[in-house]
Amino acid sequence: MFNIDFLKNALIISIVLSSITCTFVQKTKGFFKSSEYITIYSLIINIFISILFCKTFTNIDLPNSLWIGLFSFLGADSIYKSLEGKISSYSDILNKKEITISEDNIINKGDK
Repeated sequence: MFNIDFLKNALIISIVLSSITCTFVQKTKGFFKSSEYITIYSLIINIFISILFCKTFTNIDLPNSLWIGLFSFLGADSIYKSLEGKISSYSDILNKKEITISEDNIINKGDK
């Protein structure tokens, strides 16, 4: 029988782990000279942290913690790819002297 409650709990845990592991991978990816290994590195980190998290804070067994690690990897990877290049540092925002507004965001009062 399909255990929908366990799936919900696993997805909630993986959402939390996804943000933790995404941050960890972002902070430590500087150790790699090329970006071709970052995806594999991210998968390994997600699996490792999910096993540690599940063994420490829950009573979830190893096979299920591997699933949570996979869910967390997919979430962290999609978050990273969607935000890549779109986030500026705080100092860049403060030092920026001009504001750019896309045409989609301009509201003309004459148009009704």
